[in-house]
Amino acid sequence: MRRFPSLAALVVCASAVVQSQAAEPTLSLETPMSPPAWALLERELLKASTAGCKEFFARYFDERGWLLCVERWGGDDGPDDAIENCLDWPILHALGAPDDILRLYKKAWEGHLRQYTLAKTTHVPFAKDGMYYKEFPVMFDWLHNGEGLVVFNLQGLSDPKDDRFQQRVRRFAGFYLNEDPGAPNYDPKHKIIKSMFNGSRGPLLRKATGLDWAGDPIEVENRFKPRHGETSYQQMLDHFKDYNDIVGDHPQNLQATTLAANAFMLSHDKKYHDWLLEYVGAWRERMLANQFIIPTNIGLDGKIGGNTDGKWYGGVYGWGFSVKDPPTGKIIHRNRHAAGFQGFMNAYLLSQGDDRWLEPWRQQIEAVNAQGKMIDGKMHYPTMHGDQGWYAYAPQQYDKNAREIAYLSMKAEDRARLPGDPWFAYLDGKNATYPETRLRRDLENVRQRVEGMRKDTTTPDTRLADDPMPFNPASVDSLIELMLGGLHPGRSGSLLFCRLRYFDPVARRAGIPEDVAALIERMTKDEVTLTLVNTNQLEARTVVVQAGGYAEHRFESATAAGRELKVNGSALTVRLAPGSGGQLVLKMKCFANPPTLVWPWER
Repeated sequence: MRRFPSLAALVVCASAVVQSQAAEPTLSLETPMSPPAWALLERELLKASTAGCKEFFARYFDERGWLLCVERWGGDDGPDDAIENCLDWPILHALGAPDDILRLYKKAWEGHLRQYTLAKTTHVPFAKDGMYYKEFPVMFDWLHNGEGLVVFNLQGLSDPKDDRFQQRVRRFAGFYLNEDPGAPNYDPKHKIIKSMFNGSRGPLLRKATGLDWAGDPIEVENRFKPRHGETSYQQMLDHFKDYNDIVGDHPQNLQATTLAANAFMLSHDKKYHDWLLEYVGAWRERMLANQFIIPTNIGLDGKIGGNTDGKWYGGVYGWGFSVKDPPTGKIIHRNRHAAGFQGFMNAYLLSQGDDRWLEPWRQQIEAVNAQGKMIDGKMHYPTMHGDQGWYAYAPQQYDKNAREIAYLSMKAEDRARLPGDPWFAYLDGKNATYPETRLRRDLENVRQRVEGMRKDTTTPDTRLADDPMPFNPASVDSLIELMLGGLHPGRSGSLLFCRLRYFDPVARRAGIPEDVAALIERMTKDEVTLTLVNTNQLEARTVVVQAGGYAEHRFESATAAGRELKVNGSALTVRLAPGSGGQLVLKMKCFANPPTLVWPWER
């Protein structure tokens, strides 16, 4: 078996002497380092989140992995919310939490699949034979489909060889490559997903009703507290009464490309790569044709606005989608065009950093802000567009996906759109207290969430699937930034975009080894400054550092204590003596490799 690349022997001790070792050596750090506060905080956060998740699972799931709740279909509460209760658990394990976390979130995933396959509607027509079919939502919008995949789409970080995971990755992607005759979601001629409602039973090619969205009639008052604030089932129906124009393509369908991205990284089958770039490429062309503004309806004829009377801003969740909120009577603006950037991020990953996937979104930011106007002596910028033109002005500049663009490109002009971002300021050396402050905040989140869980008075028959969500103890935002140099994937089923990832070569698993802590102190387009610490004063530890979440980057060299060594690979091994640590400067080329789910020692 071919070993992954590692550095020539480098022993960094007090005198910074480099010693040659065997043919396949490792980088060794032997300089004593008293564990810094950030290192102890990282280890404690992993420990606290793990303990909290175990208690959470015992409270809200049964021995089958079923969520203890009233099963419902709908946009208020549905199958996606059941598994979304385990948001961030895959990342927690991939960071280094014990295998208990992997076992529990897989159990919850398997349990909810069975639970919502057996759960059937009485009134909503397309879910009367089960809310899931072939282990996937029968047909719904990708705001909810994406939320229901926050666990599955990241399972490959820790468990890519699981047989059921591999089968599902291919099956789910196949629903959008027209490989299942019962799910003709994609039109290859016009390069569209045919409806906002799509899934394992194909697209819904009629106007949607409030019932389709809200689900079956249910008792609400004195029993449930829906998250949209409704106090009756009628208000739930009223919430969705204008959610009608779903036929044709919408940018949020681009979230489906994450299925193909995973399938490609797992199998390296070119068909997934080609379909993803074809579909995202069609959306890119539409942005260019619409003066860099992404349209929110593409008709079944492939034309912009084709199913909304020619209006590029039309449709549910479109640029012009403003509706009344029944509990308050206020007009709410629900424009979800920005969800489409997830597909462009996937295209950027698979095309190995081709900037043409970012440029239209930069231009969109500029185009929207060019419509700014003075209101009460202050500049305001639009967030919506309807028949009357631009509207819903706000005092902040439009900046949808500016942070993701800046992260991917690391260009100064993109970073300039984020003058107040504390993490980017830290990476530029301007916010030295950020790591400890951020880690302590996440520790406090764990405490508050567990406290809320322990005070929760709901019972399984008065609990909706999304009720436990505020108490989910997995608190990983700081660890993603500080350990991985990455972006939180959010709640849309996105992949994990990060600069570094860690593996334990002794335990043969993903995640940083026990007792080891890592801090990215500086990050530019072609360099990372990383400090590794072994907090164990008695035992040595060995860690594999990977370039990128999916080995999409390449290390060119590593420098420690003034000595530079060539690497030219996507992974390197670091051995940490008891109680030792040190700083590495890693020169790298980002997006130099096709992304993969194959682990370092198997490449």
